[in-house]
Amino acid sequence: MKVQQFLEHHGLTQNPFSQEDAQSDPLFKAHCSRDVFHPAWDKIFGTPNYPATSVVFGEKGSGKTALRLQMVEQVADYNRRHPDQRVYVVQYDDFNPFLDCFHERSSMLGGNPGRTLSRFRLWDHMDALLSLAITQLTNDLLHEHTGGEPGPFEVRAEHVARLSRTEKRDILLLAAYYDRSTSLTRSERWNQLRRRLRFSNWRAHWDLALGSAGTLALLVLLYRQGALSQLGNIWPWLLLLAMWGPWLHRQVRLLWHAWNVSRQMKIADQPLNMLRSLLSRFERRDLIDQPAPSRERSDDRYELLGKLQGALKSLGFSSLLVLVDRVDEPHLINGSPERMRDLLWPMFDNKFLNHAGVGFKLLLPIEVSDFLLKEEKQFYERSRLDKQNLIRSLEWTGESLYDLANDRIRASANGSATATARLRDWFDESISEGELVATLGRLRVPRHLFKFMHRLLVEHCNRYTDTSPRWTIGRESLHATLAVYLRDLETYHRGMGTV
Repeated sequence: MKVQQFLEHHGLTQNPFSQEDAQSDPLFKAHCSRDVFHPAWDKIFGTPNYPATSVVFGEKGSGKTALRLQMVEQVADYNRRHPDQRVYVVQYDDFNPFLDCFHERSSMLGGNPGRTLSRFRLWDHMDALLSLAITQLTNDLLHEHTGGEPGPFEVRAEHVARLSRTEKRDILLLAAYYDRSTSLTRSERWNQLRRRLRFSNWRAHWDLALGSAGTLALLVLLYRQGALSQLGNIWPWLLLLAMWGPWLHRQVRLLWHAWNVSRQMKIADQPLNMLRSLLSRFERRDLIDQPAPSRERSDDRYELLGKLQGALKSLGFSSLLVLVDRVDEPHLINGSPERMRDLLWPMFDNKFLNHAGVGFKLLLPIEVSDFLLKEEKQFYERSRLDKQNLIRSLEWTGESLYDLANDRIRASANGSATATARLRDWFDESISEGELVATLGRLRVPRHLFKFMHRLLVEHCNRYTDTSPRWTIGRESLHATLAVYLRDLETYHRGMGTV
């Protein structure tokens, strides 16, 4: 007997339990992301127009990534309805590029990753977030939108046109520090961005023009007077030095500034000469008293974040939402709770998590929550977790898993069976709904629900032939498969196997 036969008999067009990861689950993306939510969804997500911080701890498979994808979907719907009050979303879920660079620049070759992560600070996280946001914004500004309505997170042409010169300067300054892309050289990309923003900077090159014009004038004068031999004396060179002095002085200062930025920004490579070249394209007045990531402190980063928010507001984005996920996946962390703690703890800062106009959604592994019990009063005073919509465990009861299973079954059903399809119909009449709910409750999280149900379907179908099928799962199959699965699950939790 084939699994597909069983599903078709119950009016289903596909297996609702064949996928285990929300990112690669077409059924979730097509049918469940908008309608199927965890019971704590309202507290976690809040309202898009006033994004608030939430800190969620959950074990593997509890639906943290599904929550992240649902939040993006919900914000996209909100943005379509409110084109002038949209929410800008930054997904901080790929830590490998930042951690690899940080490890390379913070430790000697072969240094201990745990020791490296213990040196990760709040301003390093802020640099990473600014890099993600600016790269994303630059990509969108440089992308040619041909016809049709812009997407929910795309910049509209009419919004770009209303940017002030100061806001254009801020975007270009942030791009000089934080933009990262391999599609073009940084110089070409920055120049394209400047042209897209229509930012005039010809006055920035007056010192170069002075030196070039003065050199040419001196050579022409000496040539016409037949006095090129005077170049053997010191006075022409002193005159050239005076003419090139402003340019040389500025380039030395910019090179020193670029060195400070490169030394302090450890989450990304910052070539000195390239940064010096980009900064030299700003007028002097555009750089005076401007913040820069050149010191080991968060104050400058807060100012740069404020500049980003100001530009985004003029582009139609009234707030910023940062989604933190997949913290356990970077190879430097490799699932270690201690390393996750070292990476995450700097972010637990009340000023950071409650920054005006920014909402953080921290979707974190449950293993890290154990360290909260070991912290002292100072940590709680700094983090103010009582104000961060803390959810200590993203729990699923048997009832909520049962509802989730029914939602997925209805999403997989053909048109005629959509309203009536339910999990209870798959099982023998001797198995009550209460017993089924209690059984699912022992699985705890959606991923184990999907794995178990898929295994149960295969086990049931293997017991019968195509010619003598049985369309309901019996008690014996349910209990036998559950016993084996729970034993495998216990082995998995001890780190000695998989399910």
